Amino acid sequence: MAASAIGAMRVGFRTVDGASIRCAQSDGVREQSILLTSPWPESVYAFAPIWSSLAERARLLAIDLPGFGRSERRDELMSPSAMGEFLTRVIDECQLGRTHIVAPDVGTPAALFAAASQPDRIASVVVGSAGAAVPIQLGEPLASWVLDPDVERFRAMDPRGVVNAAIDTVGGPGVPDEIREDYLECYDGERFFESIAYARAYPEDLPRLAALLRDIQTPVLIIAGRHDRVVPLANAEFLEERLPTSKLTVLDTGHFVWEEAPNAYASNVIGWIGGLRSPRDVLQQVRGSAAGAGAANAID
Repeated sequence: MAASAIGAMRVGFRTVDGASIRCAQSDGVREQSILLTSPWPESVYAFAPIWSSLAERARLLAIDLPGFGRSERRDELMSPSAMGEFLTRVIDECQLGRTHIVAPDVGTPAALFAAASQPDRIASVVVGSAGAAVPIQLGEPLASWVLDPDVERFRAMDPRGVVNAAIDTVGGPGVPDEIREDYLECYDGERFFESIAYARAYPEDLPRLAALLRDIQTPVLIIAGRHDRVVPLANAEFLEERLPTSKLTVLDTGHFVWEEAPNAYASNVIGWIGGLRSPRDVLQQVRGSAAGAGAANAID
């Protein structure tokens, strides 16, 4: 399945706001569009297991965020608030129209900043598996990368060792060798250390985001892994309690929900987007969540 999905992803580079960005696009024309942002320390190929399912229903554009994957790093974009502004430029320059954003992991706070500042451009947001709670609630090693006063001590880390250790935790069908190798190459040399700068902005940006959450009217689906040790479930619950039009779905996985339970992840995204036809439909989805509809989906 992974090999055919990789073949279905037209991967290349394009310039957005002056930065060289690696992206993957789907074929065909669809009424709706979805912008997907790659998780950390992964790349656009993280979406290979769900690509075909989503492409049947929407036009897809997946990007490696600047400084992640194989996209060019720009110092001024290495924070969630700045990355949120960048996402709106992607929507405009790539002519996505009023798009849905699927932004797990590090894309979560950026997508929410974008929804707060440019709600007319964004139809809905799917987030999760990301630091969001204030005070910060993270497991190791992420907590140290974010909060340790001496970031330079992480420069000596073996990036391949870090990426391999993270990918080794992926349960379910796991990560194919060719995709793992892409992840390793993406963060080789200084790339992984440099990418930590984005997470180091959390202590400043997450309180700013928390102050905006209650005013975000964009529908938000939060998908989180029940057994995520790096980003505890409290972060997803923090968002669900404060976002006025949101639904929380908890899957029986670890951190990498989109790869550990790809069928369940894709099904939730498709069901969410397909149900957002009117404000009344949004309310029905959210009320269904409150009644327990998304409380515990089994791993596929």
